[in-house]
Amino acid sequence: MPKPPKKALKTPTDTTGSKAAGKQGLHARNRHRERYDFSQLIRSCPELASFVAINDHADQSIDFADPKAVKTLNRALLRHFYGISTWDIPPGYLCPPIPGRADYLHYLADLLAASNGGEIPRGNAVRALDIGTGANCIYPILGHREYGWHFLGSDIDTTALACAGAIVDANSGLADGIQLRLQRSPEKIFLGLLEDQEQFDVCLCNPPFHASPQEAREGSQRKWQQLGKNTGTCTPPVLNFGGQGRELWCEGGEAAFIGRMVKESTTIPTRCLWFTTLVSKSANLPSVRSALKQARVSDFRVIEMAQGQKKSRIVAWTFLNPEQRQAWRTERWQTSALQ
Repeated sequence: MPKPPKKALKTPTDTTGSKAAGKQGLHARNRHRERYDFSQLIRSCPELASFVAINDHADQSIDFADPKAVKTLNRALLRHFYGISTWDIPPGYLCPPIPGRADYLHYLADLLAASNGGEIPRGNAVRALDIGTGANCIYPILGHREYGWHFLGSDIDTTALACAGAIVDANSGLADGIQLRLQRSPEKIFLGLLEDQEQFDVCLCNPPFHASPQEAREGSQRKWQQLGKNTGTCTPPVLNFGGQGRELWCEGGEAAFIGRMVKESTTIPTRCLWFTTLVSKSANLPSVRSALKQARVSDFRVIEMAQGQKKSRIVAWTFLNPEQRQAWRTERWQTSALQ
């Protein structure tokens, strides 16, 4: 495989936006670009019917402030669009919004395609590392169903991994493409996780958003206010999308977590073609760019994403120069296709 670069490389390329974005800001290949067809979803998942009602705009919808309704909607979407017959998570664990999670994967597919002559590499030859896969196992599920990629999902929470494992075991075809592994050092990301010579074409991460439990509670209150709920009480609002402590916050918040991720990536520069992470707060981009410059990456990208009014972005970086990326493509994807 290619050797790590020995000296500083060219100034990285910082790109924003994408022609792939379409209606509602979602990626053109996203299955959820249209409004939810609740009649179809109920046929796939009858238990959703009890949560569907006519809203103030005379449309069918659910109460997105109700955690049970949100989880049942996710179950219906996974069953209807991705053939996932069994999916459940323990109370209080993160229940992700599926359209946004799917968008991340579609943009990663475009990123890999840019290193493959414009063609998306598919199948088990493509290996993806999901940092903090959670009890929901959502990125491995969607990525394997959409592109056939092989995933390693890591987490520091044994309960989350046990639940993710139960989902994988309960659904046909997932066990062939999804592996789960415990990160035994909670303060580390890559270090101590990877096996000798293990390599990945892409890694992805949805880092903890908040810097403290108090900040997480305040964020929950703001979400409830946006949903039109009264938070004038001493009782903390219930998170409609859930989330355990480590899923929601870490010391220093998102910026500190990504900073550690970038620093650790310098110790394994040729073990992953593209390192990527979500960056929810645009105010954190300057510190992320600074960390990448200090890491002397070969190239990085900022890929803007949007779902309705919600804005987010992916930051991707690589230590491999264009010639090394071409060698990666030839040795891993083209060779595998011929076998």
